[in-house]
Amino acid sequence: MSTRLRIGFIPLVDAAALIAAVDCGFTAAEGLDVSLVREVSWSNVRDKLNIGLFDAAHMLSPVAIASSLGVGHLRVPLIAPFNLGLNGNAITVSEPLYAAILAHADGDIGDPAVSARALARIVAERKAAGEEQLTFGVTFPFSNHNYQIRFWMAVGGIDPDEDVRLAVLPPPYMVESLQGGQIDGYCVGAPWNSVAVGQGVGRILHFGCAIMARASEKVLAVPERWADKNRDTLNALLRALASAAAFVEDAGNRADVARAVAARLDVADGIVARTLAGDLQIAADGATRTSERYLMIGRDGASRPDPVQAAWIYAQMVRWRQTPFSEALLHDARAVFRPDLYDAALGEPVPAADHAPPDGIGCFAGPDFDPNDVPGHLAAWPKRPAVRPRLSVVR
Repeated sequence: MSTRLRIGFIPLVDAAALIAAVDCGFTAAEGLDVSLVREVSWSNVRDKLNIGLFDAAHMLSPVAIASSLGVGHLRVPLIAPFNLGLNGNAITVSEPLYAAILAHADGDIGDPAVSARALARIVAERKAAGEEQLTFGVTFPFSNHNYQIRFWMAVGGIDPDEDVRLAVLPPPYMVESLQGGQIDGYCVGAPWNSVAVGQGVGRILHFGCAIMARASEKVLAVPERWADKNRDTLNALLRALASAAAFVEDAGNRADVARAVAARLDVADGIVARTLAGDLQIAADGATRTSERYLMIGRDGASRPDPVQAAWIYAQMVRWRQTPFSEALLHDARAVFRPDLYDAALGEPVPAADHAPPDGIGCFAGPDFDPNDVPGHLAAWPKRPAVRPRLSVVR
């Protein structure tokens, strides 16, 4: 008799391993009867997981940590025994803003430092002229979308809490908000950057992997209490996901995977296939950009949770004043990512990643990240006023 599970997900390509696990038969082979439940917002996913309506969820890595620390919501300890995707985000801007960045740039705007300085000049000119602030969309306060766009802006000298407006929008709403002029740009995961390009309303400015070379973007999150009571079921689910991730990464399966994922996301197969290949059209004129790092589902150790990533996420929460620093909170944040459970389910540790940056993160600016010295890392950045970040929520 199969074990029934309900797993929530958001329509994003980095749910590919989860979708393939269910739709390509890997969960069934492990004796699991999984219902995938599509949701529109990360708050819905978090809340339904926390109150037991979901057994597991496709979740933003920072949300799993924030929930476990009780930051921004009720404290519900979660664990992340499987990394569903590294990277996969991009910063997309409107065509008028892209033209303005190009005009104000002092070099190649393919360099995030150059584009950030250009954006700072635009922001300063608008302020001097008494014009409205630029508005950028992010998917959730506790997300790498939020941290990556802030990191990029701050390198250019922009205070993201004072100089621009950041608004929270569910991923599927980004394109229509850009088209309607409510926002000037956004940071989101695939396919919603490519959809904007395809509709001629936006241009991909930077891949997320140009901001951070290796970012834990989505995890399989499960309540810690559920994991303790259902270890055999969890192990079966992790085995199914590992098999599915390998299946997704095999280029020979790309057409089948693209069809399965596209059907769950209601987008064209081609957008998914190009996303998985890291070969994206970035502008309506047909220009493309390719990166092997764009979205990593299972290769190069991507599926194994890395507590260094959890420490970096916690450091961003501290930097952007979402929580204070303490060694105890840092310890608890790192403990959310569970490589031990991953290793136990699969039988042996995964070899270390061959192409990871030396510090495991690889940000485009600033010092290497030391997970054992978060205060030292944060001291390298300008000190910020002791006020909470200003971030609007749009529903």
